[in-house]
Amino acid sequence: MLLRDIQAFVRIPDWRLTTAEILYHLPDHPGLLQSFLWQKLDHAPGFPELHRFLEFWQREIHGPLHSVRVASSALTRPAEFRYGGGEFTLH
Repeated sequence: MLLRDIQAFVRIPDWRLTTAEILYHLPDHPGLLQSFLWQKLDHAPGFPELHRFLEFWQREIHGPLHSVRVASSALTRPAEFRYGGGEFTLH
């Protein structure tokens, strides 16, 4: 098997590690915000797992949502190299 065949097999198209920071109002103290982090593999760009979780939150949890911030990263990507502008010498 060639390397390019292996790479095509290993990559899962559009599935990404998705992280959401959810800010919500505390039920007993609506003026205060609490943070909750959610992370799961999800299908970009629609993010159905995140939408399912947010629907569950609104249906079952008493803390009203304030905002949701989403970050997403591909599972596999080419290696990234950066060259340093200096030299380190020991001894």
